[in-house]
Amino acid sequence: MNTVALITGAASGIGAAVARRLSANGVACVLVDRDGEGVERIAQEVRGVPVAGDVSSPETSLRAVALAQERYGRLDLVHLNAGTNGGLDMSAFDAERYRTVMGVNVDAVVYGVAAALPLLKNSGGGSIVVTSSLAGLVGFGIDPIYSMSKHATVGLVRALAEPLSRDGVRIGAVCPGFTDTPLVAPVKDMMVQAGIPMLTAEDVASAVEAALYADTSGTTLVVQPGMAPTPYQHAALPAPAAG
Repeated sequence: MNTVALITGAASGIGAAVARRLSANGVACVLVDRDGEGVERIAQEVRGVPVAGDVSSPETSLRAVALAQERYGRLDLVHLNAGTNGGLDMSAFDAERYRTVMGVNVDAVVYGVAAALPLLKNSGGGSIVVTSSLAGLVGFGIDPIYSMSKHATVGLVRALAEPLSRDGVRIGAVCPGFTDTPLVAPVKDMMVQAGIPMLTAEDVASAVEAALYADTSGTTLVVQPGMAPTPYQHAALPAPAAG
């Protein structure tokens, strides 16, 4: 029986690289992206099933999970990867853009987890990996709303690790640095000229695959150029002082 994966943001970049990597190892893939033509192209390449839709709507995740059930009868791996940068100047706040960023980067992760859990449980358990960012671990003042949204996904992963484990479901996050994907294309030339190293989508896909098959839950993997993916050590809270 084939392992079955659901991948969001799968039409390009990290999501497409994960789809190629998993399918090469025999995993059947359900691929989700709002770019209908792009996700159809990747689905044909990896012999997967495309779903065109906006993941900031809960209906898209529900439809993708239902398709996994219909086609394969199970779901084992979930990569919640869709994301967008903020590009928000707080001195000229754009509420509509804010809701777009939060819808894709936060709401879609919540909707994806909620939609996938019943089928993961019915399949005997499985694994969820969320694409976060280094900006989800440190303040990224250039794009504060993006940074906030990625902190939120790390918090969700940490909070869900224990309750999901009771049903045999693991969850983790991958936090890459700057990655050569369409998301950073507008500033790629500037970064190259400044000598800022970038990851490839394949670098991150390798870390995602490792996280999907990890034995532990709640891990946040830092992915940086030139180093192995490293679990992030969150600082312990200080104990209360004796009264």
